[in-house]
Amino acid sequence: MRSFYMDASALAKRYASEIGTPLIDRLFDTVSADRIYVLNLGVAEVVSILVRKKNAGQLTVPAFNQALLEFGREIRSPVQVRKITADNTLVTAALPLIELHFINATDAVILSSALDLAAEHRKVGNDLALVASDQRLLRAAQAEGLTTFNPETQTQAGLDALL
Repeated sequence: MRSFYMDASALAKRYASEIGTPLIDRLFDTVSADRIYVLNLGVAEVVSILVRKKNAGQLTVPAFNQALLEFGREIRSPVQVRKITADNTLVTAALPLIELHFINATDAVILSSALDLAAEHRKVGNDLALVASDQRLLRAAQAEGLTTFNPETQTQAGLDALL
């Protein structure tokens, strides 16, 4: 069985329509909430993305409010969605990844925690896929041996193979 670690770049597609939204919707329609991971800081990043889209006129105020409501219902409130906390240990473990892969701090924390989770999952015969549309993060994850999925460039067949 595979679980999915959602980066904000992919998760926001669930709440504001853009390239890749149908694939993210399919993932959410197929995978139980307890198999979805998100960095707790990523929750704030999704809200920030939605605010930017509203301020840029890409989301109407009613659509923005609906997106926040749905996001709260699916991600923020449910305890089933696994929220990873960026504590000092995780941040410290992520620091070498910044220089090694030329990624930002948040991406390094996501990558470090995803690597730890993937190792735990693999011990019991499962796997973890990192879902993102951030190219640097995806390249770094692939270099580290993680399974990845980019909803902007990959297909439903590719997602179905992971599901």
